[in-house]
Amino acid sequence: MTKTPRNSSADGETTGPNSSPTLCPVARAQDVVGDRWTVLVLRELFLGTRRFEEIQAHTQATPQMVASRLKKLESAGLIERRPYSERPPRHEYHLTEMGIAFHPVFLALRAWGETWFKSEDEEVAIHYIHIPCGQDPGLGPACQACGKTMRREELSGKLSGSFHAERQARLGAFKAGRP
Repeated sequence: MTKTPRNSSADGETTGPNSSPTLCPVARAQDVVGDRWTVLVLRELFLGTRRFEEIQAHTQATPQMVASRLKKLESAGLIERRPYSERPPRHEYHLTEMGIAFHPVFLALRAWGETWFKSEDEEVAIHYIHIPCGQDPGLGPACQACGKTMRREELSGKLSGSFHAERQARLGAFKAGRP
C-alpha cells in the first residue's frame, strides 16, 4: 500500500498522515478523525449514505459542520466526491481505500458503545451477518462464530427496528423543516 502525504485543506488546516508535529500515530489520526461530527459523517458513509443532505439529516449537524468535515476528510484522502448531477452541480461522497481502512476503528467504537453505553433491554443498533460463515459475528474484531477478522466487504448489516425508526424520524423532521 502506498501512503501519500496530504497537504493543507481548503480552510488552511493541515491534514493527513504526515502533517502533525508529532511522531505519535494516535495524535496524527486524531488530527483527522478526532471529533464527534467527523466520526458521525464516517458512520453515515459506512452505512451507505452518500448525499450531503442525508448526511446532515442523520448526523443532525449544521450544513457548515458537515461541509467542513467532508472537506477535511477529502483533503486527508479518506473520501472522494463524485458528481451525480450537472445542473445543479451535486456530488456524492465515497470512501477511498484510506477511508475504508477506518472500518475496524468504526467497529471498535460500535463495540465499545454497545457494551458500555446501552442498557440491557436495548437491542443492538446494527445487526451484522458475517458472509463467509453466515453467522452473527458479535461485536468483533473477530467473528465469534468462525474466528476470522471482520472485514467490511464480508459483513452484511441491517439496522435494528428502533435504530431504523430513529433514522427515519430524523430524516422526516429534516425534510419537514426544509422550505
